[in-house]
Amino acid sequence: MLTTRKKKNAIADAARHDLDTGSPEVQVSILTKKINELTAHLKKHAKDLHSRRGLLAMVADRRAHLKYLERADKKKYNAVIKKFDLKK
Repeated sequence: MLTTRKKKNAIADAARHDLDTGSPEVQVSILTKKINELTAHLKKHAKDLHSRRGLLAMVADRRAHLKYLERADKKKYNAVIKKFDLKK
C-alpha cells in the first residue's frame, strides 16, 4: 500500500502546478508507484490472486491514461515514458 508520503512525492514529481492531482501525468506517476510496490509484494506471495487481479486493473488503468496522453499531447507522453522508464 502506498503511504501518504510516497503518494505526495509521486504527485510532486509529475504535477503541472501546486494543486494538481488529476492530470494524466500525476495519475500515471501514482499508478506506477503502486504497481511497483504490488509487484514486489507478488514476488514474495505468488499465490495472492486477489492482489494480482488488482495489479492487472492498475496496469490497464495506467495504459488508458497513457493512451489518452499520447492522443492529447505527444511531447508530454514521451516525457512521461522517459521519466518513469516505461516501454512503449
